Amino acid sequence: MSLRIDDFKTALVGGGARANLMRVNVTWPNADIQGDANFNFGGDALHSFMIKGAQLPARTINSIQVPFRGRELKVTGDTAFEDWTITVTNDNNFAVRNAFERWQDAINSAASNISARGVNADTFNSYTANLEVEQLGRNGDVIKRYVINGAWPTTVDAIEVGFDNADTIEDFGVTFAYQWWESDTTSSATSNRVTAGVVTPTL
Repeated sequence: MSLRIDDFKTALVGGGARANLMRVNVTWPNADIQGDANFNFGGDALHSFMIKGAQLPARTINSIQVPFRGRELKVTGDTAFEDWTITVTNDNNFAVRNAFERWQDAINSAASNISARGVNADTFNSYTANLEVEQLGRNGDVIKRYVINGAWPTTVDAIEVGFDNADTIEDFGVTFAYQWWESDTTSSATSNRVTAGVVTPTL
């Protein structure tokens, strides 16, 4: 194995992926939910600027332990997808937060305890949406994309306010339950392909 720093430099293609070069895209379930959060700014939806943090999602295949004469044989179990979270910078119009609040209220109204018109709790597509988290290269190209399928917000976090919060801009978290994720490396992915290191949407 080489100990040369030059060999490591060659292996670290592009200087390495940068955690701050990312983008999250939200596809809102319907027009009533998206509201003013989908107004465009500079050709991109407002939320793609305001969502400042996320994760490239994890995947877990559970293990089933089968006892055998004092030992345990580990065989594959079912796949589990943990909840996915984002962090949002709060704009002065509360546009993105309002949209997430409307999304939750459409699923189950805080006042009436029923779903909004057009939202059927038995029909996934009426209240879920696909989200994307993209890793960007240093030239702005998308080099990796994950599609979070069938997502809906379980929690829109509180925003702490107070006289002692000086020199800060509000942010808040949103937690999503979702069905599964796909990327260009998964066998079932049909929405993306990679050409010369750049992910190109095929939808």
